[in-house]
Amino acid sequence: MTQHPDLAQEQAYVDHAYECLERTREDAWKLRDLTESGTGGTFQARYERNAFDEVLLQRLTQLDLGQAALVFGRIDRAPNDGEVPESFHIGRLAVADENRDPIVIDWRAPVAEPFYRATGRDAMGLARRRHFSTEGRRVLALEDELFGEGHIGVTGEGAESLSGYSTLLAALETRRTGQLGDIVGTIQAQQDEIIRSSQAGVLVVQGGPGTGKTVVALHRAAYLLYTYRFPLEDQGVLVIGPNRVFLRYIDRVLPSLGEAGVDLVMLADLVGDVAFGATESRLTARVKGDARMAQVVAKAVRDRERPLREDLVVPFGVTTVRLSVEASDRIVKAARRRYHRHNAARRFVETEVFEALAASSRIETTAEVVRDRIRHSDEVRAALERMWPVLTPADLLRDLFGSKALLRLAAARWLSEEEWLALRRERQHEKADVRWSDSDVALLDEASALLGPRSSRASASEEIRTYGHIVVDEVQDLTPMELRMVARRSLNGSMTIVGDIAQATGPFAPNDWSEVLAHLPDRRPARVTELTVGYRIPSQIMAMANRILRIAAPQIRPPVAVREGDAPPSVERVEPAALGPAVASAVRSLHDELGDAGIAVISPASLVGVITAALDEAGVEHALATRRGLEADVTVVPVSLAKGLELDGVVLVEPARIVAEERQGLRALYVALTRSTKRLSIVHADALPEALVDQS
Repeated sequence: MTQHPDLAQEQAYVDHAYECLERTREDAWKLRDLTESGTGGTFQARYERNAFDEVLLQRLTQLDLGQAALVFGRIDRAPNDGEVPESFHIGRLAVADENRDPIVIDWRAPVAEPFYRATGRDAMGLARRRHFSTEGRRVLALEDELFGEGHIGVTGEGAESLSGYSTLLAALETRRTGQLGDIVGTIQAQQDEIIRSSQAGVLVVQGGPGTGKTVVALHRAAYLLYTYRFPLEDQGVLVIGPNRVFLRYIDRVLPSLGEAGVDLVMLADLVGDVAFGATESRLTARVKGDARMAQVVAKAVRDRERPLREDLVVPFGVTTVRLSVEASDRIVKAARRRYHRHNAARRFVETEVFEALAASSRIETTAEVVRDRIRHSDEVRAALERMWPVLTPADLLRDLFGSKALLRLAAARWLSEEEWLALRRERQHEKADVRWSDSDVALLDEASALLGPRSSRASASEEIRTYGHIVVDEVQDLTPMELRMVARRSLNGSMTIVGDIAQATGPFAPNDWSEVLAHLPDRRPARVTELTVGYRIPSQIMAMANRILRIAAPQIRPPVAVREGDAPPSVERVEPAALGPAVASAVRSLHDELGDAGIAVISPASLVGVITAALDEAGVEHALATRRGLEADVTVVPVSLAKGLELDGVVLVEPARIVAEERQGLRALYVALTRSTKRLSIVHADALPEALVDQS
């Protein structure tokens, strides 16, 4: 960009904005010091001080921008006759001067909307939109877009539809740091429309690789927290990602937007007191994800609510008391009618049992006396455990999967014999020894919803928490049971779910969003929207990936790439014995070309060990994504963890083996091909999949 005549003036304005921000921070610290000075007083006074202190800490967190730019734009309104022209500087958060006059407008405020949405066809009252290219507090360049008579503004499609094109390209060309950055200064109109759309109901965002769907969903969460602060801060916002690598990749976006109180989790994080790490067959994983498993789990709970096989007879002083099989059956049926959750009925069952035992006594007594005298007897305890045991989700499933008889009883009506036998596994005697698989997560949660807390004392920790808004990324890979788990946490049906049908690689890969929406709340009509512009991936790489897309998901329209790369993808075929050294050489070449850049080696799972050994031998420093995320300059990424990530350069190893090993092989290959923002090198010994062979 050439030197702009207003650069010095805007730099002075930005400097003033930072001074005002720093003054606000100092005032907040002074207030906090005042609240800390007094620790005495009544309980109510201490409670109020703590609440006030929590608000101040949250505010101080919001005011700490680190290296993120405070100001990134400005809008000038076109004045009507007799009006004074108005200008607003748009930034990451609102800043005022000592007179409370606004210096920076929060990007989420209604007055800032034209900064993102104005076009040549609808200027939204603007005369000019100015984009700032910044580095920390320093303004590097300015880019103006003029509206009104004689000016075209933003129109058309592809690059012609983009606001602040030069500023956007400069942002896209910056080095990837291993963590996803925000796009608050370069949000485009199509993205902004999604970010500011109504909170109500389920919003589906379909977006191909590089369209920014993940970052749009996170900015939408920040926007909703700003717009609906009062309910959402109490109700909570939940963001669900596919794996730990992905969560580390996105965990700085919301804090950079001043929102630090959002829960970022994998589904497994929502299930407590169990250990994971078990592996299982594809058939077993598929069965566990099937919606029919909800019926199986419900039947498994019901099967643990049983009348006695024979009368219970217990010595009681000089006589005995008796609970007949018929009476136990009446108690069980009454408990089922009265209580929706299993564990909540245990106290009722106990009360009814002791009432029945007292009524059977030949001497006058009460249920309380009977309870006190015989409740610890082995016979009574065994009877209660048979009729209505207190269960944890892990207890229920450990017993179910460990018993062929219980599995047949619970599942034979809904699953084939092959399917329910696939659930069978050896029962571990010690609970601490049990390891659960990823596909068990939703089943444990289903059981938790049916069982409820074990006691009133445990209810707070064992109750399933609900949220005012839920964001789910890579939702196309969730099974029906996992979608039920997500829906269970929605307080009001408000969700943003994002994904790409073409990148669906799970056991229930959908062909249409209706297959996903069938398992989510439907209190309000769902809305499906699409991001069609690809910002991240150069057109040459996208062209290669689209050859796979036409076969893997022909119903999906590929995104329009707006960036031209410096070079087409390179393809190198080597002998099998030379695969590892060739990968190391390709990594070095990319490093030489890109300089200080983030590079990933995306590999089939079966070759991760071979690749890491080859990099070690070649002296190439690297890390595994499973251990360090994308923190290292060179990271080896199993293809199953590549989804949602972006790197400056990618070395893709053995595409044919990816297709052969992955459940949705072509779609997994499509994912791997679309991770790079600059360079892509393919190294292979096996023949390439036919769709990748250059036909020219």
